[in-house]
Amino acid sequence: MSTTPFYKNEDWLAVLIGFLIIILVLFGLVPAMPAFKWANAGELTAKVLWGQNLQKMLIVYGYLLMLGLLSALLLGKNMLQFAAAFTGLYLICVASLILAGNGTMRDLGLEYVIFALIIGLILGNFTRLGSTWQEALMGEFFVKIGLVLLGTGLIFGDILQAGLLGIAQALFVVVSVWYAAYWICKWLKVDDEMGVLIASAVSICGVSAAIAACGAIKGDPKKLSYVVSLVLVVALPMMIGLPYLAKSMDLSAEVAGAWLGGTIDTTGAVVASGALLGEEALRISTIVKFSQNVLLGVAALLISVYWSIRKGQEQKQVEYGRIWTSFPKFVLGFLAASLLFSFGLEKELVGQTKDTFKTLQTFWFGLAFASIGLETNIMSLLKTGEGRPALAFVSAQAVNVVITLVVAMLLFNQVTS
Repeated sequence: MSTTPFYKNEDWLAVLIGFLIIILVLFGLVPAMPAFKWANAGELTAKVLWGQNLQKMLIVYGYLLMLGLLSALLLGKNMLQFAAAFTGLYLICVASLILAGNGTMRDLGLEYVIFALIIGLILGNFTRLGSTWQEALMGEFFVKIGLVLLGTGLIFGDILQAGLLGIAQALFVVVSVWYAAYWICKWLKVDDEMGVLIASAVSICGVSAAIAACGAIKGDPKKLSYVVSLVLVVALPMMIGLPYLAKSMDLSAEVAGAWLGGTIDTTGAVVASGALLGEEALRISTIVKFSQNVLLGVAALLISVYWSIRKGQEQKQVEYGRIWTSFPKFVLGFLAASLLFSFGLEKELVGQTKDTFKTLQTFWFGLAFASIGLETNIMSLLKTGEGRPALAFVSAQAVNVVITLVVAMLLFNQVTS
């Protein structure tokens, strides 16, 4: 039996830090969150890059730094080097949030994670970073903290509000598309780890699903950055093309909305594409996308169990005691947070803190993808699998488009005449 203290295990420490944040927020011990949305240069300077908002960014930096330093202390890292490197990561994170806050970028569905990843990739590959940075390049750890906080926003009671049809479609599409995508990856000889990330991203909810799946199987962050890039790149043509295809097929607003919500992998792109078809299509697409998002926790749990057993089988004998050892504990923190906010707190308090948790989650994910970008070698990324993972992703997305359209037509009434 291991004598290593539980807090030196990154999974348990992520749960510890995540719930420390939850407690602080619930007791009101949290700074005001800065604004990042802007439409033009005037708004950028007047709303984002101005005194009071910059002061909020600085205070949030101190808040996150204290939590980061606590983590560094428990993990035995060099505190001064960590603080210096964390400052750089925070600046990248803020820059990515400002870029993604632009109205045009929001309309295109370009999320902050892609900007954090790109900035990190540029700095990591085209500049000479010192060894100091290594102390704070903890992409997986930051992701796990963000996922624990993500659980605060997935309220089980909201499943019913999503609508029975949306839930039914989400369940069928997630299961069928996941297995179809995973089979395509196997057929194209994509490795199992990448296959799980691709299948999860295509079938569930894009970036968040890829992040959760990577944590669940303790995957390679470089593979995660590759899949996230695929998700965001492929979402753009789908966001523009599918609404026009729906019009040409004369689909009803309900069917079209269900189709868009079930196939496009980023929430921003779903909203943008649904809006092109009107209010009803936007409403249905949002409901279906939300229904798939709600399944994220269950999916992460099942993937964790599957992967633990799969690894045991590859060793010729399943050691069931090792399933718990290898099981990602942050998933339990994710589910515990969801249960707490679903059944343990007053709805008014949940509503009051929802935006704060969303923003804090965003910061941790931004720090994570800045770290991943800094650690990733572009040339090795471009050579990944000789293009097979990209072909697998696009092929799986094509299958997703067909399956989801058929299900949407069956559940949300036939094509209009």
